[in-house]
Amino acid sequence: MSPLNPSATPFLPAVTSLPTLPDASLTSTLDLLFEPSPDLHALALPTLRHISFDSYDHLIATLRESLLAIAASLTSDDDRKPLHNILGSHPRLGEPKKETLSEQSRKEQARLQEGKEEEREMLRGLNEEYERAFPGLRYVVFVNGRGRPEVMEDMRRRIERGDVREEEREGIRAMCDIAADRARKLLLASQEAASA
Repeated sequence: MSPLNPSATPFLPAVTSLPTLPDASLTSTLDLLFEPSPDLHALALPTLRHISFDSYDHLIATLRESLLAIAASLTSDDDRKPLHNILGSHPRLGEPKKETLSEQSRKEQARLQEGKEEEREMLRGLNEEYERAFPGLRYVVFVNGRGRPEVMEDMRRRIERGDVREEEREGIRAMCDIAADRARKLLLASQEAASA
């Protein structure tokens, strides 16, 4: 058996094949779309086994609705831990140690790594402030090409809003927007590789 090529372009299996794939393939697919999270695996694997999806957008929308329904139904901080672990699987924005980032996160955050050290330090400080304001949560946003000033303005707005339940909802929506963007890019890369 040949070793995996770590520089190979990751790919998504055909969405219609998901119910037939082994758990390792399903968790790998989830990890590409979201970030590695045992709590997301536990939530999503039964869904991937029992629902046939016609697209990755359909799969992501289904998981978004499941997560939002779960968030709305939780009543205690202990019950919220798995949801917070799922949201916390995304790396902190502007994380200085690039080796801790998945390849997808590294590309998505590339613009946040640019610029002055003073701005990077401000972003690190805002991450810490956010996590103090919302214990157990991590700030999750679909960067989508926005630079550090726009992201920091959004982070400040959300800290000042001070609504932990809305943060959960906003984090879920952002995480799923990121996943949809990743799916689109991965599927495009697969099509380009197949036609080359």
